[in-house]
This record gives sequence, C-alpha cells and structure tokens, in this order.
Amino acid sequence: MNIIYTCMTVFILSFFSVYTITPFIIKFAWKINFLDNPNSRKMHIKAIPLLGGIAVFAGFLIMVCYLILTKQHVLNLDIIGYLAAALIIVAVGVIDDRFGMNPYLKLIGQMSSCLIFLFSNNLISLLGPFYITLPILTLWMVGLMNAMNFLDNMDGIITGMSGILALGFYAFSFLSKNTGFSADADYISLLSLVFAGSVLGFLPYNFNPAKIFLGDAGSMFIGYFLSSLGILCGKLAVRSMNNDLYYLLPVLLLSYAIFDISLVSFTRKRDGRKISQGGKDHTTHRIGTALGSPRITAFIIYLINIIIVLVTIIVFMMGSDKLLIIATVLFALIFLFFGRKLDQIPIIIPENQLKNNEDKA
Repeated sequence: MNIIYTCMTVFILSFFSVYTITPFIIKFAWKINFLDNPNSRKMHIKAIPLLGGIAVFAGFLIMVCYLILTKQHVLNLDIIGYLAAALIIVAVGVIDDRFGMNPYLKLIGQMSSCLIFLFSNNLISLLGPFYITLPILTLWMVGLMNAMNFLDNMDGIITGMSGILALGFYAFSFLSKNTGFSADADYISLLSLVFAGSVLGFLPYNFNPAKIFLGDAGSMFIGYFLSSLGILCGKLAVRSMNNDLYYLLPVLLLSYAIFDISLVSFTRKRDGRKISQGGKDHTTHRIGTALGSPRITAFIIYLINIIIVLVTIIVFMMGSDKLLIIATVLFALIFLFFGRKLDQIPIIIPENQLKNNEDKA
C-alpha cells in the first residue's frame, strides 16, 4: 500500500504542478510574443503560444528535485546526467523555436544531449564495444527526437501519446521489481511517473483547440524521454530475461512513432520531396482527413498506443522469445498494411515542399 501511495502521490503532484504552471507560461509567451504563427504547412489559423515545452520540463524538473530533496530518490551521477542532457535538448529547442537554427548545429545539440545521457548512465558498452554501442544508441535517440518532432503536428497528439507510453514504461518497471534489479526498476519508475504526470497535466491546454503548443523544445524533450527510457527498459528487460532478444521490447513499445517517421520519409523520398521539409502528409494528417476531426484523430492515436502498450506488457509477462518475435513481425505487417492504406488518402502538399528552401518537419 505504501508503494502504491507513493506512486500515486508522485503522479498527482507532477500532474498538478504542470497544470498550475501552464497558464502562467501562456501569459508569458503572449507577453514576449513567443508565438507560432500560421502558415501553409500548419493546421492552426491563428497565432498560438509556443512555450509548452518549458511548462512540461519545468514540472518534470521540479518534481524530480522534490523527490531527491525528500530522499525518495538518491542524487547520483545517473540522475544528474539525465537532467543535464534533458536541459540541453530543451535549450536547443527553445533557441530553434525563437530564432531558428542551422540543422547541423541542431544535430550537434541533439548528439551532445545523447552522449551526456549515455556516458553518465554508464551505457557506452551496452551493446558491445563503445564504437558499436555509441553510434547505434545515438542514432536511436536522435531518430526518436526527430520522430516526435515530426509527429507533433496536431493538437494533443504526442502529449497524450507520450503519457500513455510513459505509463507503459512504469508498468514494465513495476513488473520488473521482483527480477533482482530493483534499483534499475525504481529509477525507471521515478522518471516514468513524473513524466507521465507532467505531460498529462499539460494535455488539457494542448488538446484541440490548443491554447499552447509544445514547440521543438517540448517535442524533442518528449523524444529524449521516450528514447532514453527505451534504452533503460531494453537494458532491464535483457538483464531480467538474460536474453539479448529483449532489446526488441522498446522497439515494439515505440513502434507507432517509428511507423510515422518511416512512412513520411518513404513517401517524401519516393515523390521527390525533401524529407526535412514540413508538410501535411503525416499519419495523423491522413487519419484526420479520413475522419474529418482532429479530436477523433487524437483518440484513435491514443487507442493505437494503448493497444501497443498492452501487447508489449503481455509479451514481457509471458517471457516467451517466440511470442516476442511473433508480436514484432505482426506489428510490422500491420503497420505495412496500414501505411499502404494511408498512402491512398489524398494529401495537401504545401508550397515549401515544392521549393528548395529548408524547413523543419
């Protein structure tokens, strides 16, 4: 009961901290004119405050610091490195939102954040020698940061989706506590519950019609969280099962984000459009066109990710290698079929994709 009480307290405090902070952030963004103005590739038709990432990260940081100060979690190199890397990616996002940023400079910022996390959490030899591990894990993290940046194209989509996935990470850590790696499980539990509370506390302001957007700072922070927790969960799953095949578990859990960026990259490349340029051709846009409602689209994305989380948890609980492989292949086939159907839905190609100018997705 004490564990349940602690977990509920952490989640609720995180939720209300962001829920309380966000209105002040909205007013501040309007005051300093930190706004996302509409254009041909965006869904909104009026200016919207663009500091949501600050609200989410502030709530997350406050709650982690509170847990450390109340000695509910140890202050160690792992958590210091985790927060420092998160701060860097949020700072990069804020600068990009305000002034724009050279893509290569942005990539350096993303990679710096990844390396700080990997070194501070002693993950540089997770997959073998460091010259193998670092490129693979950095690619995984940078890829998911940009995948979530791509997917942040409709009110409330990645805010609600990431909250669901964070609760999935927590469920995984809860089930792993009896495997002899309780310290690792507690670390994942702390980060998952604080993050879930933070993004879900932000969701009421971000759901359609949104009063504030995440911006690059928020979407990349979400990508950082999901990719880093994916690595930590993969490590814990492999150690718990004593089987390297369980590195597939986080891939399965985060498969929708991987599916979206894969479909967008493939169709833009096929059609002769630049992958890095924004457009209204994401899975969410296509589903929204078919359903005619941003709200219903958001709920469909939430439902898909709830199903993915439940399947992933069941696979882990069953502890079957065959089931893990079958689930991974089955999801790949389903997404392949789903992608082919979505590709048949008409899309709007904005002017920026018909020119050679660079823009963010």
